[in-house]
Amino acid sequence: MDIGAVLENAILQFVGFNACYYAIAAIGLNVQFGYAGLVNFGQAGFMAAGAYGVGQTVSIFGISVWWGIAIGIGYSVFLGLLMGAPTLRLRADYLAIVTIASAEIVRLVVRSVKFRDQFGGTDGLKNFAQKFQQVGIDLGLQPAKDYGFWIFQFSGRTLWNLIVGWSFVAIFGVIVWSLMKSPWGRVLKAIREDEDAVRSLGKNVYSYKMQALVLGGVIGSFAGMMLALGNANVQPDNFSRDLTFFVLTGLVLGGVAKVTGSIIGPMLFWGVYAFLDGLLRELVDKPVRIGDFTLLQSTDIGVVVFMVMGALMVLLMVYRPQGLFGNRKEMAFEGR
Repeated sequence: MDIGAVLENAILQFVGFNACYYAIAAIGLNVQFGYAGLVNFGQAGFMAAGAYGVGQTVSIFGISVWWGIAIGIGYSVFLGLLMGAPTLRLRADYLAIVTIASAEIVRLVVRSVKFRDQFGGTDGLKNFAQKFQQVGIDLGLQPAKDYGFWIFQFSGRTLWNLIVGWSFVAIFGVIVWSLMKSPWGRVLKAIREDEDAVRSLGKNVYSYKMQALVLGGVIGSFAGMMLALGNANVQPDNFSRDLTFFVLTGLVLGGVAKVTGSIIGPMLFWGVYAFLDGLLRELVDKPVRIGDFTLLQSTDIGVVVFMVMGALMVLLMVYRPQGLFGNRKEMAFEGR
């Protein structure tokens, strides 16, 4: 068993592209769920808004890909308003139902035959990321060339994606950290703990909730933009319900209401996932047999990985429900 190769791949995934855009999405979800107490199960919808905003630029509208930033932000703001307007005055569980349904509606709309000319249907959108990659080439990063840093080996294309993606993580991390230290952020956290008390002080609770939902959605849309630009395509089924719950898992793992938790959590999620996946694939090379029964086959690896990760999350919730970097007091939503 080559445990060294398994560990090396896990470390690469720890700082890799998947961890990068998951961290951006988790920062946005942290604004909504961690700081404002809004139960959003539809972050994948906001990510799809950003991804399709970028994807439509060259492929559909015939304009520069940089317009995708404005289009993606516009889509995410519209989606946030659409989700929040009918639900934010009601209990949190209504928002949870609306967000998960809205994200699924977005996915079904963009993959439908009726809107194929606008969103590409099940084939998605392609041929829009060339100009983004050209910027990296202009800065001296050649797509086919490998760049080495200690044990890390990245192609020029991957390195450019990582530089831009982790820059976004740093920028949004600083912005959210600063906002939560401001009076606006303190009001938001007070709403999470007891919105009736905040309302009694004359604050517009509905407005603050809407602002948090939209801000978190806009940040989440940048995760979708990075996913689209990094993969150089947009596929509707990349934005299924699973995506939101994986982002949420990473956030809870790191710790809600902590900017560091929303960054380190997704990194740990992908590092642990890669380690377990690699370890099991090494074990499959020399399968354990009990008579005619094979204990583990290659087709079982994906399921077993998620079973193990699920068991680890259960243990985390039992012994440290606030996450690795979280504060248990931050979990006391509505005074509980």
